[in-house]
Amino acid sequence: MDVPTLHNGPVGKPIITTLGDEVFEIDTQMGGHAGITASYLIRASKPCLVETGTARSAPMVIESLRELGIEAADLATIVVTHIHLDHAGGVGDLATAFPNATIVVHEKGARHLADPTKLVASAHRVFGPDMDRLFGDLLPTPVERIVSLGDSGTIDLGDGRLLQTFHNPGHASHHVGLLDSQSGDLYTGDAAGVYVQQTAQVRPATPPPDFDLDLALTSLARMRDAGAQRLLFSHYGPVTAVHEVLQESEVELHYWVEAVRQARAQSPDIDHAVALVKERDQARHPGFYDDPDRVRTYEDLSSVQANVMGISRWLDQTQSPQ
Repeated sequence: MDVPTLHNGPVGKPIITTLGDEVFEIDTQMGGHAGITASYLIRASKPCLVETGTARSAPMVIESLRELGIEAADLATIVVTHIHLDHAGGVGDLATAFPNATIVVHEKGARHLADPTKLVASAHRVFGPDMDRLFGDLLPTPVERIVSLGDSGTIDLGDGRLLQTFHNPGHASHHVGLLDSQSGDLYTGDAAGVYVQQTAQVRPATPPPDFDLDLALTSLARMRDAGAQRLLFSHYGPVTAVHEVLQESEVELHYWVEAVRQARAQSPDIDHAVALVKERDQARHPGFYDDPDRVRTYEDLSSVQANVMGISRWLDQTQSPQ
């Protein structure tokens, strides 16, 4: 079968990690960085891809799936935890490459996959010249191939295996959690933050416009109650210390919100808040900052500025002026 023309992807070869229970981690190599953004293949009798990565990563993901024996007609489902471009930017490309796959997304994000015009335009305004380097443009998905999720649902993986889905907002209003009934894996998306493998720590993911502390804490509680055996972070990789890492995520959220609150009390200037929060974070997590390349990589993925701006926007919405 001819391969459709797709976006140019990052330079590199597929990086695939076997996780057991026919689950495979695919490094999407966002922006040319290894080890920060993952897709996951569940190679069940009805194969399912969780997360697509960016549009620019699509050729890498397609090649990885084919290395894992998934040809164009084989993929049954593509599900994204939410529609941010590092998670769902490749949906249009993957839908073209795998024409039998159903595309599953929360109902609040479905229209943006069918018509991504506003989403892409907004991303270009936010990221400017970095938009093409990091993401590329999300291509539209035929509306008839999109299945919308509500507060809960299931995705059939075949032979009695299911992905149980639940609405998991806080990071984004259209975010879902996914629990594998066979493996006990919980796909966290960004609802538990960003896991840095090199330092074994969680960093927040609180960008505008949707961050909501109360909803984020409720989502963490929902994940704790799910009974997961393992967390599969989109950023990045598997974690078996489920309770400890979710607890750390909650602690970090409270810490960052309080740091932003204190910075705003000193000055309303957002640049001042970003600088102060970053200074405090460096003092609190020196191990993360001892590698300049790591710092630059995570600024591409989840910058201090974006996190501070998301928290600041939530504070504006929920609290009276000081």
